[in-house]
Amino acid sequence: MARQTRQQRRQRRAQAEPALAGGPPARPPVRPVERDGGGEPSRRPERAAAERRAPGGGPINFVQEAWAELKKVEWPSQHAVVSGTAVVLIACLIVGFYLWLNDEAWKYVVQHVLLR
Repeated sequence: MARQTRQQRRQRRAQAEPALAGGPPARPPVRPVERDGGGEPSRRPERAAAERRAPGGGPINFVQEAWAELKKVEWPSQHAVVSGTAVVLIACLIVGFYLWLNDEAWKYVVQHVLLR
């Protein structure tokens, strides 16, 4: 099952509690500490092992969630990709020419002024 988009979550929150739609999220309820007869918190190994599992559910769940997120991406059109690539290439040429020119100028200064 794909995760909800940000807008879907906002709409759900706005419908659930209109007064708190812009406020901070509610805190989860606090569970009381279970104690054995001696006053120490009880230790349940079966429960601790279940809580130690990594969130996410493994590689299959990761691939499913990644695929769901990729479906939400707004991919650029071919025209946008071509124009963006052209802008980057032209900017690289301009910066490269500037650095080459600056290098030649400093090379002249070092060879003819400083090393004379």
